[in-house]
Amino acid sequence: MDSIIIGGGKPLNGDIPISGAKNSALKLMAAALLTDEKITLTNMPRLRDTRFLADLLGDLGMAVDEEGDNVTHLHAPHITSTVAPYDRVRKMRASFNVLGPLLARAGKAEVSLPGGCAIGARPVDLHLQAISRFGAAIELSAGYVHAFAPDGLRGGHVNFPFVSVGATEHAMMTAALAKGESVLENAAREPEIVDLADFLNSFGAKIEGAGTSTIRIEGVERLSGGTYSVVPDRIETGTFAIAATAAGGKVRLTGVREEHLHALWPLLEAAGAEIGLNGDSVTISRDPSSRPHSVDMATQPYPGFPTDLQAQFMALMTIADGASVIRENIFENRFMHAPELNRMGANIRVDGNEAVVRGVESLVGAPVMATDLRASVSLVIAGLVAEGQTQVNRVYHLDRGFERLEEKLGRVGAEVRRAPGE
Repeated sequence: MDSIIIGGGKPLNGDIPISGAKNSALKLMAAALLTDEKITLTNMPRLRDTRFLADLLGDLGMAVDEEGDNVTHLHAPHITSTVAPYDRVRKMRASFNVLGPLLARAGKAEVSLPGGCAIGARPVDLHLQAISRFGAAIELSAGYVHAFAPDGLRGGHVNFPFVSVGATEHAMMTAALAKGESVLENAAREPEIVDLADFLNSFGAKIEGAGTSTIRIEGVERLSGGTYSVVPDRIETGTFAIAATAAGGKVRLTGVREEHLHALWPLLEAAGAEIGLNGDSVTISRDPSSRPHSVDMATQPYPGFPTDLQAQFMALMTIADGASVIRENIFENRFMHAPELNRMGANIRVDGNEAVVRGVESLVGAPVMATDLRASVSLVIAGLVAEGQTQVNRVYHLDRGFERLEEKLGRVGAEVRRAPGE
């Protein structure tokens, strides 16, 4: 397997362009199953996860064609299969979200359960409970969900017992073609929810309230085709902003939606960075001759601090002056990066869903192992500020969610390269 080699101690200076959002692009690709017309997505990231999903969509009858760096054409004039097998779904959980569109379009679906996850169980119970509210019959057998709606789906009322981004998105897609009105209460409010609603509405859906806790959907008979631009990736934006704060220097992030990260900017300012918000760009500056300040942080559903930036923020706090407390309120078992950071000289003590990080003057480069997507990039950030060389192994996790990471860091002065595996 490939690894990333990082030479630490270099400040970052220059511009980094931000790609389209992985977490949004995957759901838009699945939602393209809802129409028999051609969909063109621009600002599409080129990632392992998007290609995993493209393979599955191809099995279901969709032609997926990449054009240039960031354009993808999707066209499913006919659903040729309603089965999403285990070998496909196990590679990437978002594949499970083809269930609702298949039901809405073909009246049936057989989709493998996605199984466990390194950062917690992340069950799909809420997805199935929501879909059943739209009149689908659901059976579980031999690790598969068998869903049927031979007479079509009907509008329903869903009150989520707790906020779930994936279940909210899945319910929105399923209800788009259901007969009558659907209401989703205690819905997730993330920008990716709004992006999915805007995508569906641009092709004829009738969705109101996305971005609030109550979403109303008036089902339509069919959706049309057309072109849509994927929202910029707020997690990539936050990751590079944290990296710039950790390494010091001055970095401008371009093609962003700075309003999607209001929970991050004050924390980086408290850590000692100067943040310049300029609409579609953000500038992060910090004097590399001094250490960041310690800052406490707790993850929360949007608009709170994103769980997908928790590992990166912890890497920043490892070199901060003082002690910080980081509380993970979204996923269990999401501190697996802590032992790897400790291998580099960090001082992190984990107790349940809380981690106490006592900043050290410097980290020391070491071989480390990536355990999941966000944990892997936290090790890259640690490598940027460590003395000597850091080797991050199992970087296929990085390739799932970060487009051209080495190139983007290299263009602002980082010493980073990929080492091919054996």
